Amino acid sequence: MNMNNNELYDAAFIESFSIKAEQLKGLAYQSVQLWDSVGHMSLIALLEDKFDLMMETDDIIDLSSYEKGKEILSEKYGIRF
Repeated sequence: MNMNNNELYDAAFIESFSIKAEQLKGLAYQSVQLWDSVGHMSLIALLEDKFDLMMETDDIIDLSSYEKGKEILSEKYGIRF
């Protein structure tokens, strides 16, 4: 089964932080236990893998919430959600 970009994006967060889909909206850096600096890099690695891209350092640092990540991937990397 092929996942759409929204599903891929959500799956990266759910997998990285062991959370439920209902927790995604409004999710921000350090708002859940696993989203610390190590968890952040795991999330980035998963996103890069799922979307086959390499994120720039500034974008990695700027990805501070679930919504901000979509904005960055959409505006800077041409991912459509």
